Amino acid sequence: MSPISSTPAAGASLSAGRRSRELTDAVGGPVVDVLVVGLGATGAGAALDAAARGLSVVAVDAQDLAFGTSRWSSKLIHGGLRYLASGQLDVAHESAVERGVLMEHTAPHLVRAQPFVLPLTPMVSRGQAALAWAGFRAGDTLRLAARTARATLPAPRRLSAVETRHLAPALRSDRLRGGLLSWDGRVTDDARLVTALARTAAARGARILTRVRALELTSSGARIRDELTGEEGVIRARAVVNASGVWAGDLVDGIRVRPSRGTHLVLRSDRLGPLPAGLHVPIPGETNRFVLVLPQGDGRVYVGLTDEPVDGEIPDVPEVPETDVGFLLDVLGSVLDVPVHREDVVGSFAGLRPLLDTTSADRPGSGARTADVSRRHAVLTSSEGVITVVGGKLTTYRRMAEDAVDAAVAARRLGAGPSPTAALPLVGAAAPHALAALRAPRRLVRRYGTEAPAVRALADRDPRLGERVLPDHPVTGAELLWALRHEGALDEADLLDRRTRIGLVPEDRAAALAAVRGLVGEVTAARRD
Repeated sequence: MSPISSTPAAGASLSAGRRSRELTDAVGGPVVDVLVVGLGATGAGAALDAAARGLSVVAVDAQDLAFGTSRWSSKLIHGGLRYLASGQLDVAHESAVERGVLMEHTAPHLVRAQPFVLPLTPMVSRGQAALAWAGFRAGDTLRLAARTARATLPAPRRLSAVETRHLAPALRSDRLRGGLLSWDGRVTDDARLVTALARTAAARGARILTRVRALELTSSGARIRDELTGEEGVIRARAVVNASGVWAGDLVDGIRVRPSRGTHLVLRSDRLGPLPAGLHVPIPGETNRFVLVLPQGDGRVYVGLTDEPVDGEIPDVPEVPETDVGFLLDVLGSVLDVPVHREDVVGSFAGLRPLLDTTSADRPGSGARTADVSRRHAVLTSSEGVITVVGGKLTTYRRMAEDAVDAAVAARRLGAGPSPTAALPLVGAAAPHALAALRAPRRLVRRYGTEAPAVRALADRDPRLGERVLPDHPVTGAELLWALRHEGALDEADLLDRRTRIGLVPEDRAAALAAVRGLVGEVTAARRD
């Protein structure tokens, strides 16, 4: 684990100034070992993996860190139970292993145990309850096989009706037989995980360049455009890794991605009351799917998710159809004492999973529902020599990145050893006892780890920065300033929509925009001086 420090890790600060300098160095500069395209979890993970092996790395993204799928997840680090139930034993085991890596080695400040209650309502038959309990016990066996400590993930257990209502007071008590308590991994914020990956890669020498669009890929590099200035140029590389997710097929011929839309609703926490645990709400007619209720600890609750195929052009920001909203509200209402209505939904978001389409070319998208399509990832090499990594899921980003870099090393005979990332702590990581000893608010520790005291120190030096951006949301000005100085945020959208999640509620976004824009202006002016 990294030592406790009140300043950013050496070389881990991403800023507008660093981006400008490193972009100038990269375009038309010396050939680098690896060029990574895409800075979601997998792309940032690939940049870190390559840099940690001692390779020279440039990583680009047309937008911001975690702009695509990696910010729209359920914020869960799944142990693979669903894949075990569908017979995908290798995917289940890989998921459980990677969950343990995150919770115990690389990111214990960001990933921790999350309890869930499955309420045994009249809609859940005794046979279904027995099947669910067997699944949770099997999930605990997966934990054991992955060598994740019991202290990290407690055992599942049965709950009485009184215990179930205590953990979820909003549940309808009529004929409630009890509940099943299980545990899984939960990341504080998926976009923050990506930011930590990118900053850790930068500390290892990788050049992390946002707002740089790859226009054309070849085996020897890419033609790119700086989206801030419009200037074009070439970055030369010995190996090119395409980690652009649902857009992977736009850059490399022959890659067919079958996007699946996962929708979440955003509610105010007071609408459901205290929620010490999340909820698994069974979907009627399904044996292995649930709607999840996920308390966020910031005055909000997420309710998700759907699994619907998406056809046509891939949008930058997916829209949420009303059919998804209605479906989620109907399932949630089946277990609540007081139903949630459409007007209670203060925000929503949808992410597109980049599932690999393995159906025949003459029948694209045919066959299984996207809910049944495998979450296995694949590393593919095009006829031009570009390596594409696609499929998978947030939990297994590290293994996906490792496999992609392994392919690059082998194909280009790069001088590099095996991946060290399973034991490489991310920026801010420390052992639980060290994190508990930090002199900083617990909320900051869960978001910044060992850097939490440094974030708090900004507010100590300037009391204005200690004030909340919004009265009903915990984010302060100090966190925004830290994001501009050290986390690569360039404008108010980066701050509102990715470094914080204020923007998930349009009303909150509008209320905070003027103050955030003013801070960006101040920092920009100070940089010019």
